[in-house]
Amino acid sequence: MACPLRGGYTTGCCAAAGAKAATMTLYGMPVSDRVDLALPDGSRIELPVVSTSHSADSCSAVIQKDAGDDPDITHGSYIVVTVARSGGQSIRFTAGEGVGTVTLPGLSVLPGEPAINPGPRRMIEQAVHEVTSDGLMITISIPGGKDLAEKTFNPRLGIINGLSILGTTGRVRPFSHQAVQETIRCSFAVALASGIVRPVFVPGHIGAKAAKQHLNLDQHQVVEVSNEWGYVLKMAVTSRLCSLLLLGHPGKLVKLAMGQWDTHSSRSEPALPIVRQLCKEISITSTTDTPTVEGLFMALEQNQRTLLADALSERIASKVVTVFKPAFPVAAALINNNGDWLGSSGDLSDWIFKPDA
Repeated sequence: MACPLRGGYTTGCCAAAGAKAATMTLYGMPVSDRVDLALPDGSRIELPVVSTSHSADSCSAVIQKDAGDDPDITHGSYIVVTVARSGGQSIRFTAGEGVGTVTLPGLSVLPGEPAINPGPRRMIEQAVHEVTSDGLMITISIPGGKDLAEKTFNPRLGIINGLSILGTTGRVRPFSHQAVQETIRCSFAVALASGIVRPVFVPGHIGAKAAKQHLNLDQHQVVEVSNEWGYVLKMAVTSRLCSLLLLGHPGKLVKLAMGQWDTHSSRSEPALPIVRQLCKEISITSTTDTPTVEGLFMALEQNQRTLLADALSERIASKVVTVFKPAFPVAAALINNNGDWLGSSGDLSDWIFKPDA
């Protein structure tokens, strides 16, 4: 039996740990060789502190990124967090060496802001608020991050001069193709064993959260499939399902409309050209030069946004039916990065909308 892969922690988690250690130092509190930290799910962990230091008006802490057995490009990098008092009660973020700055619309962070995603920002704020409610200026640096970023999608997304601070859960799940498929198989098997006959397939955490936000669902009804759509759809069509809903971001799900059943960015074509082509076909004019599908949708008027999302959803569901020939109806629905509903196709009566959705 193969040894289980070791998990790790995101850059956002490391930044939060560094921010807490630096803030403790700033306020004269003792910092040991480990710092205690709350994760978004309410659990707590301890991360090793490489070092702390202080100057006349700020303090810094260094955390080394441990991605476990995941082939993460930032594994082993040092996350340096510097904290200074700023007055008031707000937390402000700046990008230090090796952390990128957003320059184009369409991402979850506005242009001009440091590339620190909302999830990590919340983790950092929670961590420092365990020490103080004072206003702080927090600068995050990753030495060597600018060179590392050239090997990522950041330059194509308009994120300049460095890496992004990422992570929604704080934890890194090590990537193993076989392990991912086994996890999906187990999740789907649990759903079937629990009597689920109308599952909702989503790519990951954002889709799962949106499904629970908008729909009345039973436990185990949502199945996270990562990028393994071909794998899970083959299982689905041999199961006794009554219906199936595919729900996720168009930047991921639109690839299904083109018959790309492994939607990992390194193994599939970009989604944006597909969406732009459909805009032309249904007479939607998009003048934005955004590098993301999210940015394209944000630039549209609401009625055009819905029209495009409905059309994409129809093509996604139609392609799945054509290729996999299920004995049950397939519906599709699209959401944006915030989990807001964009549009859908097919009969959604099997998934009752919440009144306040």
